[in-house]
Amino acid sequence: MILKSQVEWALHCCAILSGLPDERYLSTKALAELHGLPKEYLSKALQSLSQAGLVLSTLGPSGGYRLAKPPGEMTFLDIVEAVEGGGRTFICNNIRANNPCRPQGYCESGPCAIARIMWEADEAWRAKLRSVTLADLVDTLAQDIPADIWSGTFEWVLNRAG
Repeated sequence: MILKSQVEWALHCCAILSGLPDERYLSTKALAELHGLPKEYLSKALQSLSQAGLVLSTLGPSGGYRLAKPPGEMTFLDIVEAVEGGGRTFICNNIRANNPCRPQGYCESGPCAIARIMWEADEAWRAKLRSVTLADLVDTLAQDIPADIWSGTFEWVLNRAG
């Protein structure tokens, strides 16, 4: 399974937005500059987050985006599904019905073992993403990223937040 690049972008943007003080917004331009991404393409990912109710947006000179709810209430799965949709990652087309060795009129009811295994794997993947919040991510990043880079990044962000 390969997710759209916009999933990575959305996760990184939400991580940055989780550090914004209340009532502050960060522009698409600033988020694009911070991540070295084309603003036009990043806008699509941010619009998906907005349509899913995960971020709030405002227009004007101090406009931009902010999280719509606290980081502890937003999961990786929320963000992934905002960009990719919530459908299953495996679609069973029941190709076993094409087997020329099947007796005439033989009908199998229920999904095959392959579909069941794939759906179980999909649910395990979703359960993991559902178990990790943006607050968890921020805690991990604070440990992984050197303190000077961490604080410098948020100083940069705050200088550009409206």
